[in-house]
Amino acid sequence: MTPTGSNPQAGPAHTAPPARPLPGKGEQHRHVLVTIVLNRPGVLNRVASLMRARNFNIETLAVSHTDQPEVSRMTITLRGDDVAVEQAAKQLYRLIDVLKVQDVTSDPIVEHEIALIKVRADERNRGEVLTIAEMYKARVVDLAAESLIVEATGTESEVDALIALLRGFGIKELVRSGTVVMSRGAGSIEEAVKR
Repeated sequence: MTPTGSNPQAGPAHTAPPARPLPGKGEQHRHVLVTIVLNRPGVLNRVASLMRARNFNIETLAVSHTDQPEVSRMTITLRGDDVAVEQAAKQLYRLIDVLKVQDVTSDPIVEHEIALIKVRADERNRGEVLTIAEMYKARVVDLAAESLIVEATGTESEVDALIALLRGFGIKELVRSGTVVMSRGAGSIEEAVKR
């Protein structure tokens, strides 16, 4: 007896092959892009607008001068699949006033950020907070009767770990600079654009 609705003459059922992921729909990874731009009004807006249009959420964005006053450097961290980020980087490079774009995610780099963390600390627990800060090579930059401000530098994960420990004491305020990176070795993205 065959189940209702099946055709015994049709042979074995065929199953569709597994769907291939579409470009831009793969596994999400953290990417770090370094962008060298002319220091002109509107450049930051164009970069952020392009990322928004490509549906990226910028996790951190650090902008600073270089040794050339007319040139700035942006370090952008975001999450996306490799194909989508590569396409976005190519589109960034086509923007007005963008001189160079490099995805340094898999390159050997030095990566740091700075964080200022205002922690609840009184006479009872101040010693504990200071010990934790010292373990992470952080320093105290302000001391008050009920709180202190810790300045921490390191990779994103090192700063995250310190914040997680200090959270138990109560964080009153927190500010982070965002990631800045520089490639190891003699190569330089900035030298590539010097005139």
